[in-house]
Amino acid sequence: MKGPPEGLEKTLCILQHWETPCGLGLEPSCLASLLKGEGVKIQIIYFNLETVQVTWNASHYPRSNLTFHYTLNPDEAYDQCTIYILQEGHTSGCLLDAEQQDDILYFSIRNGTHPVFTASRWIYYYLKPGSPKQVSFSWHQDAVTVTCSDLSYRGLLYEVQYRSPFDTEWQSKQENTCNVTIEDLDAEKCYAFRARVKAMEDVYGPDTYPSDWSEVTCWQRGETRDSCPQTPTPPKPKLSKFILVSSLAILLMVSLLLLSLWKLWRVKKFLMPSVPDPKSTFPGLFEIHQGNFQEWITDTQNVAHLPKMTGAEPESGPEDSLVVQLAKTEADAPRTLEPQTEEKEAAGGSLQLPHQPPLPGGDVVTLGGFTFVMNDSSYVAL
Repeated sequence: MKGPPEGLEKTLCILQHWETPCGLGLEPSCLASLLKGEGVKIQIIYFNLETVQVTWNASHYPRSNLTFHYTLNPDEAYDQCTIYILQEGHTSGCLLDAEQQDDILYFSIRNGTHPVFTASRWIYYYLKPGSPKQVSFSWHQDAVTVTCSDLSYRGLLYEVQYRSPFDTEWQSKQENTCNVTIEDLDAEKCYAFRARVKAMEDVYGPDTYPSDWSEVTCWQRGETRDSCPQTPTPPKPKLSKFILVSSLAILLMVSLLLLSLWKLWRVKKFLMPSVPDPKSTFPGLFEIHQGNFQEWITDTQNVAHLPKMTGAEPESGPEDSLVVQLAKTEADAPRTLEPQTEEKEAAGGSLQLPHQPPLPGGDVVTLGGFTFVMNDSSYVAL
């Protein structure tokens, strides 16, 4: 079987290979109706190289039954259609038996004896292949192979589309034969599949039609399903890949954490030297005395209470320690400060210091024969 010739013009072939219904001569009104077509629009579909369907807009002639006349041989007379397509009780198309034909269809649409449209077309240009039959699925791990029965003529593409509830659009793959393998699928997901056949444009031209889609088939884990859920559920990750990815992620996180801690420790040690814990330096200060330093030092240090000095001071040797005597002053009794020494007469007279009023609330301190008044902010270094 030969294919359509190259370079054929797909335009109206009016006045060429047609049988005029207007008689032997071309009347002006008949010629005008042929050229204008009186608003008639046609559609031609060649179903699987078996049947040609020609339809027209019957609504343009609401009360008329148009007739269809055709021939596949320009040297033969036109035959009238025997199988009409009806719309609202009026003819709107014709079905012709043209199995495995690659000829030109010459036809004329008439309103009675008056032709309203006349043309010629290569029927190959309007091919619509048949839908895939005996579609089968072969699953192997994360891939599926879709096969079906190949059609008996050339120049076809077999397309398989698929999608899961997570996909917004159909994914497509096509081959020259009906043996299409789709890879990188997740067996845990539910997939819907459909297939169709398309005619190659470089063989049949741009006006062909793809076949109807095959029945949608749903598969999950290599088994058929009635349908896929509309609301997708998160698929279970593959165990091996999940464990590998998780282990690497955890190892990376732990390494980064240890590195961060080490860097932080070095920075802290550089900027803030460690402060000794007072608990180790002052044992018992916090455990026994709850941080009271005065109680702790009284309890832990050898502090002896010195007796108060009365009467004349005993002679002290050079190795005797100085004695500090504290006595509270009376707020309402004035006191005088008199420096006393052991040798009042030795200097040839008494040394008198001017009397100064004592500070209120102060303490009287006697040190080596000298008396001082001290308040809370004073101290004596020995």
